[in-house]
Amino acid sequence: MPVDPPPTIWEFPPPARFHPDDDLVATGADLEPGTILSAYRRGIFPMPLGGRRAPMAWFSPVRRGVMRPRDLHVSRSLARSARRFEIRVDTACAEVIDACADPRRPSGWIDGQIREAYLRLHALGWVHSVETWRNDLLVGGLYGVAIGGLFAGESMFHRETDASKVALVALVRILDDGQNRLIDTQWQTPHLASLGVSEVSRAEYLRLLAEVLPTPDAEIERFGPPVRTPEREGTVDGDIADR
Repeated sequence: MPVDPPPTIWEFPPPARFHPDDDLVATGADLEPGTILSAYRRGIFPMPLGGRRAPMAWFSPVRRGVMRPRDLHVSRSLARSARRFEIRVDTACAEVIDACADPRRPSGWIDGQIREAYLRLHALGWVHSVETWRNDLLVGGLYGVAIGGLFAGESMFHRETDASKVALVALVRILDDGQNRLIDTQWQTPHLASLGVSEVSRAEYLRLLAEVLPTPDAEIERFGPPVRTPEREGTVDGDIADR
């Protein structure tokens, strides 16, 4: 059960004040747990644009990447690849964030203050990591914020082919519990689109967000067995189907 932090002292702008063509909607505030959670409940997330002394930037994309669990698409090749990995949950959150923050990655944005903030949220039960392991080595994974029926994915990484995709497949399996849930990927990419992520407008995202926030929290930390995958495209084995 997540622990509620003290409420934020900051007030984020309402959607009516967002620029219709700009993903950036605010700057400043802090990265206290209550501030970050307040932002996610309003469809906003932090991302640094400058050094540690620069004000924090807050985004609500004009076009948002989202996926319902039922939209997951597992190709035949990904199903075969998934059999090589084991999935664990919340056993190496710091390592997953560090791998996502690797400065050698292009367009890296995760700095020390973001790392510290999300590990604080992890300690409180709001941030979770879904990890891909092989031969007891961490080879891929993702992390994100879970609030009610929302899972807001922050970043993912892989050290072996398909390891990050398999982590996303495992996350969807965990969240596919019959409740009203939504996975937020911030922006859509071709990589994510191949798995079933689509784009919606900012207004539509905020409408969906209001629908899923009252959903009971998913019991993400209770999961962690190896991912079960379809034997062939279009079949069901366990909880994952090619849809």
